[in-house]
Amino acid sequence: MSQPQNGREEEPQGHQQDRSTQDAPKPLSGKWALVLIFAGLALATVIAVLGILPRLHARTELQKQTNQLAPPDVLLGKPLRGQTNHELILPGALQAYVDSAVYARTSGYLRKWYVDIGAHVHKGQLLAVIESPEVDQQLAQAKADLATAEANANNAAVQSARYKDLLRDNAVSKQDTDNFATQQASTSTQVKSAQANVQRLEQLVGFERLAAPFDGVITARDIDEGQLIDAGATREIFHISQTGTLRVYVAVPQVDSPAAKPGVHADLTLAEYPGEHFDGKIVRTTRAIDPTTRTLLVEIDVPNRGGRLMPGAYAEVHMKLNTGGDVMVIPVSTMLFRTEGLRVAVVGPGNKVKLAPIQVGQDDGRMVEVTEGLSPGDEIIQNPPDSIVDGELVHPVRPEKQNQQGPQQGGQK
Repeated sequence: MSQPQNGREEEPQGHQQDRSTQDAPKPLSGKWALVLIFAGLALATVIAVLGILPRLHARTELQKQTNQLAPPDVLLGKPLRGQTNHELILPGALQAYVDSAVYARTSGYLRKWYVDIGAHVHKGQLLAVIESPEVDQQLAQAKADLATAEANANNAAVQSARYKDLLRDNAVSKQDTDNFATQQASTSTQVKSAQANVQRLEQLVGFERLAAPFDGVITARDIDEGQLIDAGATREIFHISQTGTLRVYVAVPQVDSPAAKPGVHADLTLAEYPGEHFDGKIVRTTRAIDPTTRTLLVEIDVPNRGGRLMPGAYAEVHMKLNTGGDVMVIPVSTMLFRTEGLRVAVVGPGNKVKLAPIQVGQDDGRMVEVTEGLSPGDEIIQNPPDSIVDGELVHPVRPEKQNQQGPQQGGQK
């Protein structure tokens, strides 16, 4: 009989099976299994929540920062309140108040001239004398013709009166009496014709003496002694200008034309008189806008008693015009030129852009007057991009002391 190994006796096979059955773990009941499952799910849910919430918070913060950084930064400024009185500077040329050329009314040779350029003359003063012997001879002939006509008229009158007396005594026929009466009337008409011819030639002889038509200054003399002169406006003899008061014509832009009224004061500055101002005022306008230039022609009279100003000189005309309206002044760079018209980007509630339509007035190339469309409290975007649209969200940047300084790019005109 064999001995059991390791000092053990070999147990029967049946006993071994019973023992292995006793040593195996007992299965859990259904209730405890559900508890464990729910506990695992709760633990997984807690772990998931603890991991997702920080991510959601980080994502929210990132989205918030992205939204804050997404709108473009824009520099804001407020429009300035413009002055109702503004100075308008326009070019102008001085002109004589009265300017006239003196021509000869009779033909002949210039015998002598008595005044030269720059001479101050008075109305009726003798300027030159023309010799016209042909006209003198025509006048002598006309006077002789007048004497003949008068003699014939006197004879006809005597004959007519004689025949009228004889007719009462039936000494002559009525036909002869009528013939002498007709002759008297005809010769009387010839006398009047001769008298008119004499007067015409006397006037031509009078034109041999050229006289000044008004008080003024001789600005040109285009003849000399001995030169042949033809009657008419073919050759100017003298040129005379009245310079006691000078005229200046300026073209006022249409936008300023309502303020350019008679009586408005104007100052003139000339390069040859630095620092000096010459007073003038608007005396009349054309009261019509030139359709070509869209300007109003204005006449300004300037006293020139001292004679320092000369006709033809260039001058700058300074006019203080009262527009009479409440206008805002903004830099030109703030305007948007759109197909629908001029616009200004105004930042409204919620930092949203509103493209406000405007009406402009005076423009000096740097600043522009806005007559309609803006109020003093509006905040406008300086140098807005062309791509900006109505309702766009922006991030405003407000400069310090903007209420006192207004837009950074300019001030009042």
